[in-house]
Amino acid sequence: MCGIAGQYCLDGRTPDATLLAAMSERLTHRGPDGEGARTCGSTGLVHRRLAIIDLTDEGLQPMTNEDGTLWLVFNGEIYNYVELREELVRAGHRFHSRSDTEVILHAYEEWDTGCLGRFNGMWAFALWDDRRQRLFCARDRLGIKPFYYTQAGSSFLFASEIKALLAHPGAGARPDDRTLGTYLAWGVLDHSGRTMFDGIFQLEPAHAMIVTPAGAEPPFRYWDVTVSPAVRSGTRDDEAASRLLAVLRDATRIHLRSDVAVGTCLSGGIDSSTLTVLINDLIRDEAPAGVGTRQKTFSAVFTDKRFDESRYIDEIVAATGVDAHRVEPTPEKLWEDIDRLVWIQDEPFGSLSIYAQFCVMRLAQEHVKVVLDGQGADELLAGYLAYQGSYISTLLRSFRWWTALREITGSLRHHGGFFRSAARQLRERKKRRNLLKCTGEQIQRYNGTLDSVLYRELMSTNLPSLLHYEDRNAMAFSIESRVPFLDYRFVEYVASLPLGQKIRGGVTKCALRNAIRGIVPESIRCRGDKMGFVTPEEVWMREDLRPFVLDVLSSDAFKARPYWDADAVIENYLAFLEGQSDYSPEIWRIVCAELWLRKFFDQRSAAGPR
Repeated sequence: MCGIAGQYCLDGRTPDATLLAAMSERLTHRGPDGEGARTCGSTGLVHRRLAIIDLTDEGLQPMTNEDGTLWLVFNGEIYNYVELREELVRAGHRFHSRSDTEVILHAYEEWDTGCLGRFNGMWAFALWDDRRQRLFCARDRLGIKPFYYTQAGSSFLFASEIKALLAHPGAGARPDDRTLGTYLAWGVLDHSGRTMFDGIFQLEPAHAMIVTPAGAEPPFRYWDVTVSPAVRSGTRDDEAASRLLAVLRDATRIHLRSDVAVGTCLSGGIDSSTLTVLINDLIRDEAPAGVGTRQKTFSAVFTDKRFDESRYIDEIVAATGVDAHRVEPTPEKLWEDIDRLVWIQDEPFGSLSIYAQFCVMRLAQEHVKVVLDGQGADELLAGYLAYQGSYISTLLRSFRWWTALREITGSLRHHGGFFRSAARQLRERKKRRNLLKCTGEQIQRYNGTLDSVLYRELMSTNLPSLLHYEDRNAMAFSIESRVPFLDYRFVEYVASLPLGQKIRGGVTKCALRNAIRGIVPESIRCRGDKMGFVTPEEVWMREDLRPFVLDVLSSDAFKARPYWDADAVIENYLAFLEGQSDYSPEIWRIVCAELWLRKFFDQRSAAGPR
């Protein structure tokens, strides 16, 4: 896990050493264990190291092959590097390190760009091929690790974070109004190759690109997944559960490969609880060195019991005997941290739940260097309650009347309160979109059949933004965050399951719930609510954050923005404070966008806060 950046001078000039150093400096938090740089003709590569596998100097980057014709900077982990190394040795390749980085170099020598299909892991890398005078750039299948790029003048620039690209005065000088408008209206970001900075792009999940002296070729997709549209199939519940558990267990096993300490993020929900229990079993069976004899967990808790999951965390702690650590995010601490949080995230974020995760990662930094997290399970297994409406619509479209009636009955019985609240929220959100002056792409997340909704959520409308938040929050504290549910083998298997293995009778994640029967405590296995690392956002926005929000909304800078009707926004917020309207996330999104505009455009400077 690291930070990478580079410059490819398309006109053949020598790279700007001062620019490369500035880009590297802005990524220090991603790699405090060392730095490296290499100039190869018209290409300059820089690397910030967070040493996780092969802690010796043999693992330093930029890394080259035996004859110096390939140079690589890499951010991420190739979890099956042990198996790939053995295969490559049999093919005649010779290694000088124990790192997964070197495996990428030899895999490229052996399979060219087809090497991407061999990797199981998370990655963003740039590989300079001197013989072909080309830069090969790639991002992992699900977009767990970030890769941003832009063309400034005659230079192609890339980096792990947008802020590093901004070291070039010609990069991202103004907001991308359309992408910002989409975020403000629909709460979506990272749904396409565009970012909220004009002219700065990202490689999308499962994409790679080639850059030559003629410029950057269009990115190409190298992997895809099909979500099964079938409602039922011949797969029995016990067969699906058994296979799911076996794949998840092996994914968790290889995600524990590390030469440094590993811990677990534990929210008290089904996904993180499942990982915690599986890791505890692996400690007994295989004794992964990074975990030690007693697993460490990290959780966010709250005094306000409406948002606190301590009782579920306590159950997992009691069942596993883990070494549990907890932190309570508060609105006072949030406002102390908000400047750094906005800087770290690069782009505005959609809710204050991001801050709870930020606090958990800060806590983890005191004890471990790697954490495992349950991200991705909801999009794969239809874990969000809103997906039930899409499922019912799917059933009605295919004339499955009795199954639809069963789902309607089950949804109302288990989640009636949620759907009543959701109806009010939809009305409130529609009204608040009228506060905006900007336009963006219209994103209807839940329109269409459930299989198409889940595919979009996995690849564009939801998971990419959650992975963005997680990467920045973890790397802010030099923590590597790993997500076993996004092992591509698990993704492909769960995607192949019929929809009835995901939702049945109003119950979500059916296959996973069946798989963990007798493994995870029943009170957690049968949970019907959905929380995760949340914060009491509505309460904070009405009470503790009120003076700060009013100060932002009444500022001259806010009133001068072209993106919203400032007077209408203030009036709407006051109506919420007086109990005349319900809360919805649009309020926070507008506030956060204003803080972001100040940080990245009004106050543009050579370096951000540390």
